[in-house]
Amino acid sequence: MTIAPPHHPVRTALPRAAAHPAITPRLVVPGSEDAALDLAAERALGTYDNSAHAADPAAFPDVLEAAGLRGRGGAGFPAHIKWRGVAAGAGPRVVVANGEEGEPASYKDRWLLTHRPHLVLDGLLLAARGVGADRAIVYLSHPETADAVRTAIAELGPTVPAPEVHTVAPTYVAGEESAVCRSINGGPALPTAKPPRPYESGVDGRPTLISNVETLAHAAWISRHGAAAYRAEGTAVSAGTTLVTLGGACARPGVYEVPLGRTVGELFAEVAGGLDAGVHGFLMGGWFAGLAGAEHTATVLCHDELRAAGSGLGCGAITALGADDDPLRVAADIAAWYADESAAQCGVCLNGTKAIRDTFARLAAGDGADGDVAKLARWGQTLPGRGACSFLDGAAALARTAVAYGGPVTTV
Repeated sequence: MTIAPPHHPVRTALPRAAAHPAITPRLVVPGSEDAALDLAAERALGTYDNSAHAADPAAFPDVLEAAGLRGRGGAGFPAHIKWRGVAAGAGPRVVVANGEEGEPASYKDRWLLTHRPHLVLDGLLLAARGVGADRAIVYLSHPETADAVRTAIAELGPTVPAPEVHTVAPTYVAGEESAVCRSINGGPALPTAKPPRPYESGVDGRPTLISNVETLAHAAWISRHGAAAYRAEGTAVSAGTTLVTLGGACARPGVYEVPLGRTVGELFAEVAGGLDAGVHGFLMGGWFAGLAGAEHTATVLCHDELRAAGSGLGCGAITALGADDDPLRVAADIAAWYADESAAQCGVCLNGTKAIRDTFARLAAGDGADGDVAKLARWGQTLPGRGACSFLDGAAALARTAVAYGGPVTTV
């Protein structure tokens, strides 16, 4: 399996999309699988009808809390807490739909933006009313998503606030919250030291809500169907459905809307046509949660259960490693990507990602030195949480999980 060239490519082809057969689709609705839904089709589904909350949009975070919506950008942070944090700041405020999707293993945001841009805009405008924002921005990095969103904005016509589109070059760190604000403010799309955090001082120094585009799409659905209907799928702590990108050694790679609470193995069997023979593990959470052994076929897709298992849901991308995939070579390729994608603003990140890259490269080439595996294990424990953003956490997770994976790593 080819992981990626060192430099992040602008990808042009989206995989197939479908909804899990056991659910009533909320995002991948009939007609959207292969083409964008226009305004008329979206209005027929109730998009932009937020009449239930028109009288008091500021009360909508209560609905989000009851629904249990957690962010779909990677961290799984409760959406209502972010909305309330921004609403509590001194106005005027800003909302940003983050569709940068710099994770090479993930396609779900690109699919959503190109097939259901109106649903994202609906959620963005709902968020603007909910937190009292007079500026709404869609933050993007792929030309096709920018084209789709601009077309939807023109089709929708005047709104208050009027959605803006801000584009950046696709890199992993460009989607980090402080980098989003820095870019919109006219600077480079690179993280800044915190505090202050964007909810305190972000775009133009205002309290800024930055929400993943899928999170906003779910919020729009909740506004029409309610919290109880949202909780009809999922688990008590990870409610609803989610978009996943399933790939690697499986019959039908693609973007799928699935209920949270299924096991990894069940998802591949039920929507991706099953795993190939000889699958020995997975790349979890895109690349950010690192490697996971074959035993994770029994792990439930749930934020807390994956975390307890030493992994993570992240952006919802899961890549199956097949019989021909050498986990050490895979780790070496991803480590090289981390070193290349570092913003190089923090010494600990610059040096840490390079050290992890070089160590994996030696091991993959059969030139490992005494102590290399012990170094990876140590870095996996000591590097998380350091630097201006969490980028280094992903490289550290790769080091930690590769050692835990065993096999060709620990026997070098």
